[in-house]
Parts: sequence; structure tokens; C-alpha cells
Amino acid sequence: MSLTAIPQDWLFGLAGGLMIGLAAAVLLLFNGRILGASGILGSTLDGAGQGTSDERLTFLGGLIGAPALAVALLGAPQTHVSGDVPLLIIAGLLVGFGTRLANGCTSGHGVCGMSRFSIRSIAATVVYLAAGMIAFYLARHILGAI
Repeated sequence: MSLTAIPQDWLFGLAGGLMIGLAAAVLLLFNGRILGASGILGSTLDGAGQGTSDERLTFLGGLIGAPALAVALLGAPQTHVSGDVPLLIIAGLLVGFGTRLANGCTSGHGVCGMSRFSIRSIAATVVYLAAGMIAFYLARHILGAI
């Protein structure tokens, strides 16, 4: 099975990366806060930081609303995501566990932390990228799932 990409796939990745970077810069410049999507979601769910709950809910609304708007305007992209709903739920829970364990996610560590040369964020980014590469290798070459 070969991995092929639609020619414009890299444009979507570039646009998404630019939007995450812009959102991180805007949040830092205008609110003095570091963008960490898992931290924002976690503190909204556990009730921490009630003084900024409107800001957090607005951010989460945009996080959900922007892709929904893009799908409404441009249509849903072709993906190779598994249709196995229990597997997707387990994967999502593992990602959530991992972000809590690492005290941050890709937006917090990979975008904001590394741009500030945080040693902790650099280490976290190296670990989650290595774990992703190992998981992909195992899934593709050992299990034949991809």
C-alpha cells in the first residue's frame, strides 16, 4: 500500500499551521496567555480559571466552529481515518491522557513552548514525535493496519 497525497494537501497543512501560529501570537499579544488547546479545554472542564471562562469558551467554539465552517463551505476532505468508532474513542482518550501527562499538547509545547526555547517543551515535542513515528512504523510494518 503506497502513501499518496492529493497535490493540494500540503496547502491545507500550511494554512492550518499558519492559523495555529497566528492564533498563538494573537492570544499572547492581546491577552498575555500562552496557547495550549488541551490546557484550555482541561481548565474549562474542571472549572479552573473561572475568571477567563468566557474567553476559553470562545476559543473552544472557534476551535470547533472553524473546521465546521470550512466543511460547510468547501466540503469534507477525503481521509483515510478508520470507521471503527470504538478505536477512535480509545485513540482520543489516549491522546487526552498523554497531553495531561505531558502538561501540554502540540500547540502548547510544539508551537508556543519551542518558540520560547523551553527545554521542557523541546523534550516533550521530541518524545511525542518519536512516539508517533514508532506507532506509525508498528501499525504499518508490523500490524499491516495502514
